[in-house]
Amino acid sequence: MNAPEVPSTARRKNPLARWANAIGYLIFLSRWLQAPLYLGLIVAQGLYAAVFINELIGMSEAVLSDPMDIDANSVMLGVLGLIDVVMVANLVIMVVVGGYETFVSKIDTGESQDRPEWLSQVNANVLKTKLAMSIVGISSIHLLKTFIEVSNLGGSSAHGATETYTVSGVLWQSIIHTIFIVSAISLAWIDRWGAMADFEERELVIEETEAGIR
Repeated sequence: MNAPEVPSTARRKNPLARWANAIGYLIFLSRWLQAPLYLGLIVAQGLYAAVFINELIGMSEAVLSDPMDIDANSVMLGVLGLIDVVMVANLVIMVVVGGYETFVSKIDTGESQDRPEWLSQVNANVLKTKLAMSIVGISSIHLLKTFIEVSNLGGSSAHGATETYTVSGVLWQSIIHTIFIVSAISLAWIDRWGAMADFEERELVIEETEAGIR
């Protein structure tokens, strides 16, 4: 028995389908163009580690050179500077690991116990929310440093800094920090709203399946 003949229209569509599949596969492979960007951020992470060590050595030398006359505010500002570096480094590693796993390829850590818990739940929305919260934390550190350094508005800092603080400058820094907080809360609320919508949709599907509608 002879096989049914394929219509000529179907034969004409096959080359187009092959081209479409090839273009789609090429677009899918283009995600690997982001890999060098994440590798570059790893290099930046190393540079930031060098900055942290340099600041720690400088603060240690300043304290040990005259341990009997330690300025508590200066030490506090130095520690806040170190915390600022660490929080930025955390932000970088979050972008590298979370971004690579979300947009490029899954990271196979095998049976390693060092895999962060948040990595198993990461997606684009969660990553945006975590980044927003990290930015709020970094902004909080800068704002706290400003409040500690300011001794007389309109003059230089009392701790030897050359930066000059004004009422408008401190006010704008506070406003920008508030905007960061509002943005982070908005992203978290949108993510929660989307999760609730997905949960309600799944419940509806289950109810319809149990009722025999689906």
